[in-house]
Amino acid sequence: MFGLAVLFGCLVGFALGLTGGGGGVFAVPLLVYGMGIAPREAVGISLAAVGGTALFGALPRLYRGEVEIRTGLLFAVAGMIGAPLGAYVSTLIPEQFLLVLFGFLMLVVAWRMWAKSRDPKLATGVCVTEGQPQADRSACQRDEDGKLKLTSKCARLLVMVGLLTGVLSGMFGVGGGFVIVPALVLFSSMEIHRAVGTSLLVIFLISISGVTSYLVTGKELSWEITGTFLMGGFGGMWAGGLVAKRMKGPTLQKVFSIAVVLVALFVIAKSVVL
Repeated sequence: MFGLAVLFGCLVGFALGLTGGGGGVFAVPLLVYGMGIAPREAVGISLAAVGGTALFGALPRLYRGEVEIRTGLLFAVAGMIGAPLGAYVSTLIPEQFLLVLFGFLMLVVAWRMWAKSRDPKLATGVCVTEGQPQADRSACQRDEDGKLKLTSKCARLLVMVGLLTGVLSGMFGVGGGFVIVPALVLFSSMEIHRAVGTSLLVIFLISISGVTSYLVTGKELSWEITGTFLMGGFGGMWAGGLVAKRMKGPTLQKVFSIAVVLVALFVIAKSVVL
């Protein structure tokens, strides 16, 4: 049991370190099918372990300046507001249909990310200026140094996307990294490596709210398994971060897209079988 928890935690941490997301998506199935833990407890362990691992990965990136704090806080606050709404909406939709919707959503996200990785101008994270032939007409724009121009229009868009991210996280019971990273890249034109770091910060903050809500409702949480899972998660996060630093932005986006497709196909297949 100890060895499995460390191994599975390492896999989840590696996914977080490499792409900034996917921890929650991988953690719950590994805990339930790999370790025989009850689904409800697996959700709590996943929230705590993924949140702790995300913090471990976010701190060095924060020190290196690879986290956009303003953008991350906008996403996190809006996401924490949207999550309870998403959880309520999920009770109104049949679980099987909900999983199918999630799978197709992930396929759309993967397609958008793959398409964007093939455009060098978009993959750099620096928006095209109005003085150039292909003017950037998005709400959020960046200067030549890649710094986000946080106008009121851009802030409203990021808050709306953050709310949607929170709703989706609440609906599907995941940390939201697979939604946060592409949302940061697509809607704020953030460079993929910075999006990974910012996503880790957002995941940590949202996880605090999730774990608190989980414990307040009186549900049990095995701190021993959570701690063991975290041990593996720290090692995996470190390894994933090393691999991510050696990959170019467009390549990392393509790897991310492939990972999203694989998880989406797994989710759809499981929901159809069930």
